[in-house]
Amino acid sequence: MRAPVSTVSVRFFAAAREAFGTRESTVEASTLDDLVGVLSAGASPEAVTVLSRSSFLVNAVARRDRDEALHDGDTVDVLPPFAGG
Repeated sequence: MRAPVSTVSVRFFAAAREAFGTRESTVEASTLDDLVGVLSAGASPEAVTVLSRSSFLVNAVARRDRDEALHDGDTVDVLPPFAGG
């Protein structure tokens, strides 16, 4: 069963902010995986690469399960790697 679509705030940090050209956006998505797809659609190749390497926090908690449902009002932080290695 597909999770319902929710409206979430997305905050971009470091390279993600540079790639997307904004600090914050409002997006409709049902899961974190869906959110990545929505953000990737129409994004620059650089932005898509940054997303593929990023970690995500949902309401300040690290989220590894990209199929877990998002909820209206959630805040998702996009955290690209801050250092090489």
